[in-house]
Amino acid sequence: MKIGIIGYGSMGKMLLWKFAEKGSIAKQDLYVFNKTIEKCDEAKDIAQIVSAKEIAANCDITFVCVRPADIKVVLEEIKDSVKEGTLIVSLNGSVSFESIGTVIDCQTAKVIPSLTAEIGRSQTLVCYNGKVTETKKNALKTLLSSIGDVIELPENEMGMGSELVSCMPGFIASIFDVICNSAKKHTSIPDDQIVRMVLQTMSATGDLMLQKDMTFEDVVTRVATPGGITEEGTKVVYEGFPETADLLFEKTLEKRRQTAAKNK
Repeated sequence: MKIGIIGYGSMGKMLLWKFAEKGSIAKQDLYVFNKTIEKCDEAKDIAQIVSAKEIAANCDITFVCVRPADIKVVLEEIKDSVKEGTLIVSLNGSVSFESIGTVIDCQTAKVIPSLTAEIGRSQTLVCYNGKVTETKKNALKTLLSSIGDVIELPENEMGMGSELVSCMPGFIASIFDVICNSAKKHTSIPDDQIVRMVLQTMSATGDLMLQKDMTFEDVVTRVATPGGITEEGTKVVYEGFPETADLLFEKTLEKRRQTAAKNK
């Protein structure tokens, strides 16, 4: 099976190198194109550097890793070259299947990876239009499993799903950045040590919850004994943070709706 990637930005580059790292896709079966073709030079030992039309004509699965505003431009360019049976995969959840279908009428999927794919632990979202065969679904899932878990959602849930897996590393990092900066005001512990203590505890807490099938409430109950120090802190979080969390999702989902409207 031949795999093509159009767009060698952050996500396109990550996918290309992760697919190559696993050793399951040989150089002759892995294709890449970028508008600024020189950016692809570093990948010349792992992939064929070709045009977008060549990718469309040769590949069984083609990932389109470009900005929402550029997706239709790319699809217009390749639509007459697309190999029969090809699966086109958009990496932008804000452009609907309906909108894509006005340019190209073929098997189409949308995929939203997470930054955590860098360590093989992405929670990758996927949805399909009505034309995708079970064979192509299985092939895509197998491919994406090389970067983590694959979660299938209906198209109308991809927005909120993206907030929970693709945007979440940024949300989590910003939240704990605030916590660490606040902690620095109350201690002489070196800044880098504070960050590492929090990161290790955060990572271990997530692993603990997954391995022991614990809920957030379970963890709070285990740590925050009645009348104790931790309980004082958790009260502050539960009383003050819900408004911020609600505003976060209101803002991001509205921005997502605006982006989708611009790219109909």
